[in-house]
Amino acid sequence: MTRQPQAGPNGHRHDDHDHGHEHGHEHEHHSHAPTVTAGNERVVLIGFVLTFGFMIAEVIGGLLSGSLALIADAGHMLTDSVALALAWAGFRFGRRPSDRKRTFGYMRLEVLAGFINAVSLFALVAWIAWEAVGRFLDPHPILTGPMLAVAVVGLVVNIIVFLVLRQGDSEHVNIRGAMLHVLGDLLGSVAAIIAAIAIYLTGWTPIDPILSVLISLLILRSAWSLLKNSLQILIEGAPTGIDVAGMPQALTDAVPGVAGVDHVHVWSITSGRPAATMEVKLTPGADPRETLRAVKVALNDTYGIGHSTIEIDFGDKNRDCSLVTNRPGERKGHAH
Repeated sequence: MTRQPQAGPNGHRHDDHDHGHEHGHEHEHHSHAPTVTAGNERVVLIGFVLTFGFMIAEVIGGLLSGSLALIADAGHMLTDSVALALAWAGFRFGRRPSDRKRTFGYMRLEVLAGFINAVSLFALVAWIAWEAVGRFLDPHPILTGPMLAVAVVGLVVNIIVFLVLRQGDSEHVNIRGAMLHVLGDLLGSVAAIIAAIAIYLTGWTPIDPILSVLISLLILRSAWSLLKNSLQILIEGAPTGIDVAGMPQALTDAVPGVAGVDHVHVWSITSGRPAATMEVKLTPGADPRETLRAVKVALNDTYGIGHSTIEIDFGDKNRDCSLVTNRPGERKGHAH
């Protein structure tokens, strides 16, 4: 396959045949930046307005009633508001087109926002635990009437916000993170309702900080999941559910004309948008263009990878991947 010499990154021109490789990157009118829908932006903005508005009411209700459960839930709703604002900003900026300095656009901002959301949840759990210990050692009087009223209204608002967020794309790390925040708030409202009824019937105020700690443990579990998922994307880890180690053999078996696959890299530029690069060795007589097209179809259909850059290795040079640091005794050039 003849290709005209092209200018390399250092300004010199080169011919693919001189290197013994052919690149498969057939993306006519292709943008590296995944599409961000206006629907996600809209539902997150609605969720922010509802959450922030009720957060103010809950702070007032918590201070007037003396309930730590309400104050803790209000603190959670504050982090929710920040999380939703960051998510909205991520979607807003993420819709900007890619440019020469940011060839993948601004989509990674969504993942950064998700990471901040997770860190804020850890900080919230630490604050609630500190306050709960103090309240348990030194119980405060609680007005159950205002506490119950605010908690019931909070439960209704959280259900509405959760239903609104479900209309967005739940595969996005920020939509999923926002829904986790709201679920924590919803459970916080339920805990406040239970605490208000129990205090009214028995007068036992320690149930308020105890339930706050139990809710914090649920929040902690959600925070860890969100932190792990966002970090996996930030460190260019392989997306969950994609068997990178088995990909070379699977492609070799599934695509006619493929003799082997090496130097496989799979990552996500943002949530739900996996990408891959690899080298493909051809069987004798295989058509390079048709084989590359078949590999791309297999990657999309089998692994959901819609963006792939594939290089043909004609075997005239033996070179290792500069991105891999192998452990002693390992061979280079395999999937990683």
